Amino acid sequence: MKTYVLTVFDKSGEKLLDENFVAENDEKAKEIGQSKLDEKGFTEHTHRCVSPDAKLVLFHR
Repeated sequence: MKTYVLTVFDKSGEKLLDENFVAENDEKAKEIGQSKLDEKGFTEHTHRCVSPDAKLVLFHR
């Protein structure tokens, strides 16, 4: 299991969410990250999900 970081920003650059979660792999992390964005209403905000080796698994600008 790996720890991923999901970060959401508003238009001014302020962080709205900075949350760690654990997933088996990058594909599962993408699913979990998207689910968290949907549940918190952040799908249209700028966001990123980064793996422990700094790989972007989810990004929206």
